[in-house]
Amino acid sequence: MLFRSWKLEYIVQEVKLKSKGRTDMPDELELAKEGQATFHMSRRQVLSTAAAAAVAGYVGGVRPALAQQNPKFVACLGWTSFDSGAALLAGYEDAVSELGGELTVSDAGFDPKTQSEQIDSAIASSPDAIFITPADAAAIAPAVQRAIDAGIPTFCGDSMVPGVAVHSTALSSNYGMGFHTAEWMAKKLEGNGKVAIVTLPQNESWDQRTLGMEHALRKYPGLEVAARWAFNFTADTTPRQAVENMLAAHDDIDAVWCAWDGAAIEGALAVQAAGRDNIFLTGIDGGEQSFSYIAGGTPFQMTCAQSFYEMAFLNALYAHEFLAGNNIPRLVITPTYQVTYDDLKDVGPDAADYDRPGRADELGWVRVL
Repeated sequence: MLFRSWKLEYIVQEVKLKSKGRTDMPDELELAKEGQATFHMSRRQVLSTAAAAAVAGYVGGVRPALAQQNPKFVACLGWTSFDSGAALLAGYEDAVSELGGELTVSDAGFDPKTQSEQIDSAIASSPDAIFITPADAAAIAPAVQRAIDAGIPTFCGDSMVPGVAVHSTALSSNYGMGFHTAEWMAKKLEGNGKVAIVTLPQNESWDQRTLGMEHALRKYPGLEVAARWAFNFTADTTPRQAVENMLAAHDDIDAVWCAWDGAAIEGALAVQAAGRDNIFLTGIDGGEQSFSYIAGGTPFQMTCAQSFYEMAFLNALYAHEFLAGNNIPRLVITPTYQVTYDDLKDVGPDAADYDRPGRADELGWVRVL
């Protein structure tokens, strides 16, 4: 019932958005049309979904019982900085505001020890559910397991926690993003040239991007990895300095693959300062700052934009569904969009809300993962 009811709610919101904020329930034909476009559902499937949701009292997004219960949620976030952290926080806040409940938020500032302590504090407060975006999934796994052992429904965004069976996780395909960006780079170079690599081995999910990149590059024997650097949060070297060092050591680098947009932004500054206009960079994440660089025609030319807001919103949505006694998915892969200059030339950083319901369609963006 849950997945069908969520589909209906999403379809309803899409129709309302495209109808300039209408508040009435769309009719059957509108639902059928949007359902076919969004989920490739037949008209019969959409109407069946609508009927089932209506029986459950799930029209308009909030179940009356849940609205009365006013559940208490705690979000133990690994970070709230950067565009990604801001989008995750907004997703949790908006979902709880819309669906009901009270939300308490903590920010670990990328420190897994701090986050583990914050999770323990959350457990002690006995909330109805805990939301977690891991700073380092492996490092905080014992604390997350303690939440499970305490009987608290636990939901993760952006990263899985290895060895811990949380109730539901919403995240991007990190392996897929690494593969896709590396293949885009390889094709732009027509399969030949020298590249530099900037990795992010901070946690298991982010390291999947590197594994995807390495798999993609196996298809292109004409590409040589001339230099490689792994970021360390505790080290003194910044991504910009690392790219500067690689450029100084290799005068024939054609492109730089970066595991996240922050490195691509800093790397673009290094490339510009060195006057190496032939070099381009790719990144992963998306957001206003990244889009500003890409739209501005800098060497940072492509990113895989993740749906951070949707990850968080789905965590809160499925927490409500679980508390209502409904089945929920253990894993959800949220949309990822390939974003280049052509996708931003008419909108620029105004596209930063791309992961809100219906916005990617308005922009004409196509999901690649």
